[in-house]
Amino acid sequence: MEKLVDSARPAKTRLRPQRQGIALALGAGGARGLAHIEVLEALDELGVRPIAIAGSSIGAVLGAAYAAGVSGRDIRLHVLAVLRNRAEVMSRLLRARVGRISDLFTTFTNPVLMDAEILLDTFWPGAVPNTFEELAIPLTVVATDYYGRCEVTFGAGSLAPAVAGSMAIPGLIRPVEARGYVLVDGGAVNPLPYEHLFTTGAFTLACDVAGGPPDQVKRVPAPFEAMFGAAQIMQRSITTQMLKVRAPDLIVRPEINAFRALDFFRAKDILRAAAPVKDQIKRSLEFHLD
Repeated sequence: MEKLVDSARPAKTRLRPQRQGIALALGAGGARGLAHIEVLEALDELGVRPIAIAGSSIGAVLGAAYAAGVSGRDIRLHVLAVLRNRAEVMSRLLRARVGRISDLFTTFTNPVLMDAEILLDTFWPGAVPNTFEELAIPLTVVATDYYGRCEVTFGAGSLAPAVAGSMAIPGLIRPVEARGYVLVDGGAVNPLPYEHLFTTGAFTLACDVAGGPPDQVKRVPAPFEAMFGAAQIMQRSITTQMLKVRAPDLIVRPEINAFRALDFFRAKDILRAAAPVKDQIKRSLEFHLD
């Protein structure tokens, strides 16, 4: 079983005076990323406001909402309210669809391909502004430059195109053209972008939601499931190598292996499974902040 909390600092180390403030990294992981909400609520309940946030994929989506000043609890209520009505969600997804059935036989593209910016417009809380500069907390969004084969980061200018590019999962969401780049999912190059927070000099807290395979009887996965499962294996491998180079001060891993990348309709179950991490974060941060 994975640890809920790993600390990279010695047991007797204190946050002050070595560290001033907390910087937060939220990782990629599809629906598993809803577990980030527990982390946001823990910070709110501690009365701790991050001085900076970095996010990749679903981490960028939730990180932008939190950086805009939306509380963790309000993000929870918004997510549950949106996902409560399956018929309405499916209607919204259809409005975001850019693929056509005929594409499958002509250009061999996915007929259910969706537009990321329309998805954001449909599902984001209304309080999220148009630009990075309007956010209450500085935000770094990580995406993948498809043609450059490398990471690209955004922290200024228009917010939606950057976050849309960060969440553009290949095969499901159409790549995003923004600022001279063709962007795809940030998780392909940096699923847990905590290293972008080191320059802040703050205590770094990272939430890793890539997880492993679902804890169930081994079977041959369905094609779509295998595609997303392989992506999560890749993300975990990248994060493992990053941690060998330099780890954040604190990394948390909610127990969410039972959920798949597209289990958004299981939001309540994901939040319930991730709930124990909230107390773990509180105890760890109270210790470091003492």
